Amino acid sequence: MGQGAWFCQSTINPARWRAHLKETYPATSKVRTVKHHAAVAIDDAATVYARLKHSDSMPALAFRFLILSAARAGEVMGAKWSEIDEKARIWTIPASRMKAARVHRVVLSDEAMAVLKKAASYRVDDWVFPGRRRGRPKALTTLTRALRAAGGGDSTVHGWRSAFKDWASERTTFPKEVSEMALAHTIGDKVEAAYRRGELMQKRAAMMAAWANFLTAPQKANKVVPHGTRALG
Repeated sequence: MGQGAWFCQSTINPARWRAHLKETYPATSKVRTVKHHAAVAIDDAATVYARLKHSDSMPALAFRFLILSAARAGEVMGAKWSEIDEKARIWTIPASRMKAARVHRVVLSDEAMAVLKKAASYRVDDWVFPGRRRGRPKALTTLTRALRAAGGGDSTVHGWRSAFKDWASERTTFPKEVSEMALAHTIGDKVEAAYRRGELMQKRAAMMAAWANFLTAPQKANKVVPHGTRALG
């Protein structure tokens, strides 16, 4: 192939792009590689969680709370006691810390409340998981270290949200929208979003209790949890 032929094939006529090629190929600005976060296997989740319970360190407590709440790392490490309603067992995350920029309420299970009770014994300020420096929360990197120490393998901190979703989809009969709302995922379907105005708090409470039970009762790991019951851990 001559040099002239190479030049013709490697040079795109802008007019051809505007008139034809843009209808066939996506814009280069929209082409990106999707990177999935490695998640722990469902059947290994309870084992890793049990190892985390062997430690009362602040990173281990924070990681347990992350797993139990299915929240993102930044949301957990930025948690404040003023956001926790212990009586209602609700953690309200302000819009400023949410990916979708909307207030998100997390239903807390018995196990999650137990984690908070232990964390409260270390309380020095409004941070639920305070760092070594006064007035600052624990660094996000401490979560990864806690995961590795608990035998999390190659799984990532964010991958635990995927593990929660896998468990809800494969091991329970909870409707998809319940787990999606617990994960604070944005609803892509505008029609569905218009009809789904509630927060499904009761169903989410049952689901988070079942998730905690799954993590703390390995012998029940393979059983399907009916969404009409509330299994307490």
